[in-house]
Amino acid sequence: MARGATFAALRQRNYRIWALAGFISVIGTWMQVLGVNWYVLKETGSATSMGFAVLLQAAPTLLLSVWGGVLADRLPARPLLIAAQGAHAVLAAGLAAVALTGVGGLPLIFAISLATGAVSAIEGPVMGRWAASLVDRETLGNALALGSLTNSAGRILGMSLGAVVVAAVGPALLFGINAASFAAVVVALFAVRPGAVPGLPDPNAGRARDGVRAGFAYLRGQPVLLLALALSFVLGSLGRNYQVTMAAMSDGPLDAGASGYGLLSTVFAVGTVVGALVAARRRSLGYRTLVVAGLFASGLQIVAGLAPSTWSFAAVILPIAAAAVVIDTTVGTRAQLDTDSAMRGRVLAALAVTGSVSAAVGAPLLGWLAEHAGPRQTLVLAGAAAAIATTAAGVALDRQRGRAATLALVVPRPRHPVRRAAFRAARIVRPTGAVCVIAPAEAGAVRSGGVRPRELATAGSVTNR
Repeated sequence: MARGATFAALRQRNYRIWALAGFISVIGTWMQVLGVNWYVLKETGSATSMGFAVLLQAAPTLLLSVWGGVLADRLPARPLLIAAQGAHAVLAAGLAAVALTGVGGLPLIFAISLATGAVSAIEGPVMGRWAASLVDRETLGNALALGSLTNSAGRILGMSLGAVVVAAVGPALLFGINAASFAAVVVALFAVRPGAVPGLPDPNAGRARDGVRAGFAYLRGQPVLLLALALSFVLGSLGRNYQVTMAAMSDGPLDAGASGYGLLSTVFAVGTVVGALVAARRRSLGYRTLVVAGLFASGLQIVAGLAPSTWSFAAVILPIAAAAVVIDTTVGTRAQLDTDSAMRGRVLAALAVTGSVSAAVGAPLLGWLAEHAGPRQTLVLAGAAAAIATTAAGVALDRQRGRAATLALVVPRPRHPVRRAAFRAARIVRPTGAVCVIAPAEAGAVRSGGVRPRELATAGSVTNR
């Protein structure tokens, strides 16, 4: 790896602008998260009510992300993102008004939280597709890893500064800061030049085929991607909900109390920064990286269940957090690189839904196990189950690679009888391991007789690095 490769994406003007704006926005976002939690807890004295506010922001992802994916594939990204930033700013200003005046109270706070989650759910796939156009194909994995680094650093800084501000003047200022932070994203949207770097297509160039149903149909035909999503779900539900297991261990076997839980949360955040740097250092992020990181995290989770003290538990938590970021970055990279351009928004939406469902399923499951079987036993059982699932996924991925499966662009089956016969014949005579990848536009060229040999070359196959 060449010197400076860890920050390779920052050499590109577009990404530098976008990363700075994203960092500012992330700081504001986590300030608002802390402000909402503090406001709800102060008004109700109930941690359950605080959790309900968090749930309201996450729930829309399950219902609206797929529609956000369709919009990402059909419409120009820039105006959609500008509208989303404006909506976020208005909603944050609404929170500030409630905190200052008390008008509306908790019901309005909950309503704004739900609306914020809805905007984020629709915005997510659009943002992912837009960001991918700001770097070349070779730098995408590095850009995603640096994005994880930005999010982790922004979270730490936002929560730290937010804690000082909320203690001094209350949450209203936090909401106001977040509202202002979206201006940085709008400025960046006008400053960057999407599509200026060769590699991934301009997000405005993709046009959807049909809608949500087409996205599901496309996913059904992508076995490697489905395996990666399934593994991401298992690792996310059984091995990622450490906010639950860390709290259970602190309150139980470790007898560390609230201070211990705060320490572990800080260590976990530092681990995410380390993981982002590790992912950024890698030249490529393939499916072998995903399997190795999954086995590494699962094995350490078993060790964490056996840790005798808070500090030994913290020492294991840090590399687990790092592995979690590597897993997320790898899955995100493959979802961007190994999918049809016209379907990329809907694939990113499926990835977002997978993350939300894994959190929604895993948190209560691990909490129930910790209560009935014990925190240590929960970590050991969940780690063992995740390790078995990762091993099975690794075997399945290797078999798919052996069959020359691909996550790249697949030629649709022709409808005309003569063309269908030719299609079948081509599949029969194709040498084992050969993968011919044709984009939709290029498939049209084939149908019209305008075949260009360079465009029909193999454009991508499953990588297992």
